[in-house]
Amino acid sequence: MNLDKLKCYNSGVKVLSEIRWIPILLTRLTLAGVFIESGWGKLHNLEKVVGFFTDLGIPAPVFQAHLVAYTEFTCGTALLFGFLTRLASVPLSITMIVALLTAKKSEITAFTDIFGLSEFLYLLLLVWLICEGAGPISIDRIIVKKYKF
Repeated sequence: MNLDKLKCYNSGVKVLSEIRWIPILLTRLTLAGVFIESGWGKLHNLEKVVGFFTDLGIPAPVFQAHLVAYTEFTCGTALLFGFLTRLASVPLSITMIVALLTAKKSEITAFTDIFGLSEFLYLLLLVWLICEGAGPISIDRIIVKKYKF
């Protein structure tokens, strides 16, 4: 009886390992959608973003507004296609850390408060992509196969 359970478990693990590309792809596409939309919105409302950054006390708010808008849009687009995924995830992670330390600071009164913030979830998913990479359905994988890195 225990041998049958073990075989069933091993079969399940094998199936899951064969489809492990799905969560990577879904994570990439979801984050891409979030950051492309956010970046696009910022690019088309830069004055409002500058004002928000000024209110938060972020230094050089005009420069920072442009930097964040273009970072979110271009790195989000890179995630969409799985192009330089690990590299593109780094500036997006930094953006989320800054957002947590500035825009979301007042919402964090206890350590566990951070777990309810979408920016923290995005940060965790970006760190996962930095470690895991883009997965098999990506330009990154095509480049690796073509140039045999």
